[in-house]
Amino acid sequence: MKKLSDDRIKLVFEKVTKYIGANVKLLIDRPDGTYCFREQKDRVYYMSEKVLKIAENVGKDRLVSMGTCFGKFTKTGKFRLHVTALNYIAPYAQYKVWLKSSAEQQFLYGHNVLKSGLGRITEGTERYQGVVVYSMSDIPLGFGVAAKSTAECKHTDPLTVVCFHQADIGEFIRSEHELT
Repeated sequence: MKKLSDDRIKLVFEKVTKYIGANVKLLIDRPDGTYCFREQKDRVYYMSEKVLKIAENVGKDRLVSMGTCFGKFTKTGKFRLHVTALNYIAPYAQYKVWLKSSAEQQFLYGHNVLKSGLGRITEGTERYQGVVVYSMSDIPLGFGVAAKSTAECKHTDPLTVVCFHQADIGEFIRSEHELT
């Protein structure tokens, strides 16, 4: 595990800020201790400093993973959030989208959210703003990007895409066949 370079940590924080805004500092300085980001093989891991100190005793060739995988860097150098970061980002999300129960399954299959499946949206959401997608019973389902602002959603056609799919909790099931 190596410390992220300044350029890479900037990319990670820009992506996370897109979803939780200034609450990024709450991810680092938590009531249960200080947390940090580390990189291994283009994957970014989020862990407490206590876990980091323990993991430093393991050789690089023997260490597979530690902490929670927050995302990875693509070959083009961009940072992409993984759905495993959802449990850490959802409590601090500034902008949220709630889906009707009829649209949940489609979102979990990797499809975009249509206006007909939109239950609620946070007031003041701008176009292309990062959002956390929830079920109507407040269960976080994944990440998305608002295709329309809150004002535009009120006056749009029911078959218009209002939220672009980024990641969802159904990815584990969809990618299971690749592991076998």
